[in-house]
Amino acid sequence: MTTAPQELTVTIGDVSRTLPTVRAGGMGRVPLVEFIGDSEFTKAVAQEMVALIPDGTEVLLTVVTNALPLTHELSDRSGLPYVCARKKRRTYMQQPLIQDVPSMTLGVAETLWLDGPHAERLNGKRVTIVQDVVASGGTAQALARLVERAGGTVSGYLAAFRQGTPTLDVIALQDLPRTLS
Repeated sequence: MTTAPQELTVTIGDVSRTLPTVRAGGMGRVPLVEFIGDSEFTKAVAQEMVALIPDGTEVLLTVVTNALPLTHELSDRSGLPYVCARKKRRTYMQQPLIQDVPSMTLGVAETLWLDGPHAERLNGKRVTIVQDVVASGGTAQALARLVERAGGTVSGYLAAFRQGTPTLDVIALQDLPRTLS
């Protein structure tokens, strides 16, 4: 019997990280990328990704999760503003746009919430969707739907890592194995 590797090492610029692997739904073991709490890795990835932002992008859009610190760094480095969708409704939200995520690679259905004033910041803008890892593209598609509903146009999909073959044309720094088991 062969056992799956328990970790995978990635290098971005001169920063390497050994990523633990975790079981994810029916996918087997996948590398766990963490930007939250790892400023050095986040800054290295953002430094490499800034050159990949599609021309004409006016706003970055992400979801409040692991990709948030990465998007913040991209915003700092590029000078582009960013907007975040949330995974839970907040009491202060005003007329939020609500979008179900059709399928999740990790086997968890989700709903995204975009506060009305934040949606207004996308209206008439060319928006690049930023994620940490894109596998199936379900979250990116849900974010794209929010952009369209807010009156913006998706100018591209940008991720630190691509895992497998997403249904979208995603610009990524590196490809990760689809599964390690």
